[in-house]
Amino acid sequence: MLVPVFTLKLNHKILPRMVALGRYDGTHPCLAAATQAGKVFIHNPHARGQRTSTNRMVQSNQDSDISLLNINQGITCLASGVLNPQLGYDCLLVGTQTNLLAYDVYNNSDLFYREVSDGANAIVLGKLGDISSPLAIIGGNCALQGFDYEGNDLFWTVTGDNVRSLALCDFDGDGKTESKNHAMSIHAFDLNSDGVCELITGWSNGKVDARSDRTGEVIFKDNFASSIAGVVEGDYRMDGSTQLICCSVDGEVRGYLPGGEELKGNLMDTSAEQDLIRELSQKKQNLLLELRNYEENAKAELNTQLKEADGQRGVIPANTQLQTALSVNLGSDSQSAHVELCISTTNDTIIRAVLIFAEGIFEGESHVVHPSLQNLSGCVRVPLTPPKDVPVDLHIKAFVGYRNSTQFHVFELTRQLPRFSMYALSSPDLATEPLSFVNCTTNERPQRIVMWLNQSFLLPEDAEFQSAPFQVCFTSLRNAGQLCIKIKPGGEISINTDDIDLAGDIIQSMASFLAIEDLQVEADFPAYFEELRKVLVKVDEHHAVNQRLTADMAEHSNLIRSMLVQAEDARLLGDMKNMKTRYIELYDLNRDLINQYKIRCNNHMELLNNLKAVNQAIQRAGRLRVGKPKTQVISACRDAIRSNNFNMLFRIMRVGTASS
Repeated sequence: MLVPVFTLKLNHKILPRMVALGRYDGTHPCLAAATQAGKVFIHNPHARGQRTSTNRMVQSNQDSDISLLNINQGITCLASGVLNPQLGYDCLLVGTQTNLLAYDVYNNSDLFYREVSDGANAIVLGKLGDISSPLAIIGGNCALQGFDYEGNDLFWTVTGDNVRSLALCDFDGDGKTESKNHAMSIHAFDLNSDGVCELITGWSNGKVDARSDRTGEVIFKDNFASSIAGVVEGDYRMDGSTQLICCSVDGEVRGYLPGGEELKGNLMDTSAEQDLIRELSQKKQNLLLELRNYEENAKAELNTQLKEADGQRGVIPANTQLQTALSVNLGSDSQSAHVELCISTTNDTIIRAVLIFAEGIFEGESHVVHPSLQNLSGCVRVPLTPPKDVPVDLHIKAFVGYRNSTQFHVFELTRQLPRFSMYALSSPDLATEPLSFVNCTTNERPQRIVMWLNQSFLLPEDAEFQSAPFQVCFTSLRNAGQLCIKIKPGGEISINTDDIDLAGDIIQSMASFLAIEDLQVEADFPAYFEELRKVLVKVDEHHAVNQRLTADMAEHSNLIRSMLVQAEDARLLGDMKNMKTRYIELYDLNRDLINQYKIRCNNHMELLNNLKAVNQAIQRAGRLRVGKPKTQVISACRDAIRSNNFNMLFRIMRVGTASS
């Protein structure tokens, strides 16, 4: 079994997901982690006896190998790496709710200290796209921002929601593991020396496991006494071998060497092997039980004298099939509108139960329909109400037999729910055409667009479309909103809807189906743009309030210093009356400061919410375009916000460019 090659007790708490390993002098690997009270500790066992003390970094009183870096703010993310290739060593990156610090640990100096209005929830360091220099990329309030070693802002884009984790990688495929515990840190490391990295995961319950990238099988696991804070790798012992280093929130650090030839891939301990044996034994029992059921059914088929008992034995006709159909149900007084999944058999057999697995539709990702004995039939109808417009695979298992059966046949099949299934076809004459629109032009034939419509919406089988020009209208089953799609001669397409998110989803879906790489549009959403204009005004107001509150707090701080000196002078002179008066005034000023701080915090939270709305608006404007026009719109929108030119911002969102 694999055991740690070293274990450390650092006597410092470690904040989850804030561990980094760096060579801050270019040679010796040091462990950096965020700890309590707005500090970062740096563990360097390779420079013992060399005490450092500067304005930011001080030596720990508990451990001579540890230095403490005072940030004086709540730390939200941490990373290390080469930001300036000319230096030849790593720097430390520390993010807070309002700032980003790039710190040169070797020289005990700041590389840069930048304000980030969107906050820093996650950070990653590396090269991005065609930008030549490495970037410190931070994810915050619906935005990504990249800085070079001088603090220049070289990259910015928006996201659909707050960023919580970042990684720079090229990847193919993905995997998923269900667990009641939270994954605190993931890392890629070749632990069994087979030349392929395993997925190392540190969990909130203190478990660390390694899984094969091919099968997902756990090949190694270990347990800490507390939650895992971070997983990194490095030659921490300076012996030429790279160790996998795992840290817990209690400050325990363990290092693991990759398994050698003598282990032959056997990294698990004896108890884990016994668990595997028990699991295989259980599978064996289940298979034996299934085999016995098949044998009993085979014996029943040979007994042709009691044909009336076939139903009890679970024997069904060999040509029995399970069929599915999807349709739009407009609902009733007792049930809201929904998509209806109809599951039926092709003969007189009945469906005893249906189990459906679908991600994002059902709570717990599964749904069971188990009709009562009085309501058994060969057809089961299941209402579906997908909350988002995404294609969903429905994995269906049905128990089929007869009413008196004690054994049932299990039918399994998969049916895809179209992306825009929650929109019912309606008559163009009855539909009220929305004022908001998106217009674009493509070189595609109308027949190809009709193919996309059939794939993406639930259309009746008898629905027919004439050659261009034609229009098709839908009504949302969620909020009764209207959607009209017009196909005009010359490849012009017009989408009318007041939902800018829906318009973006339709553009992206259509472009993906038609393999369109670049698509520019003209769009207008009057109601949404008016709400955005109000949000922008609020942002300016919040900035002004924040500046005024900051000035007031600075003035109060100066008064407090002055009164504190006067109170102490009175105390030294024995003037108790004057001292009491000054301390009462100090108490009142302190109370006012606390109240102002609460107001400032509330103002800051409202500012963040409004900035999030602005970033989401830019992202939505980008989703109305495809390829280069999308990138250009996002960049131009940010320039307009920087220059505080709201009219230019709305023009960019409408036509995709700032020029006339």
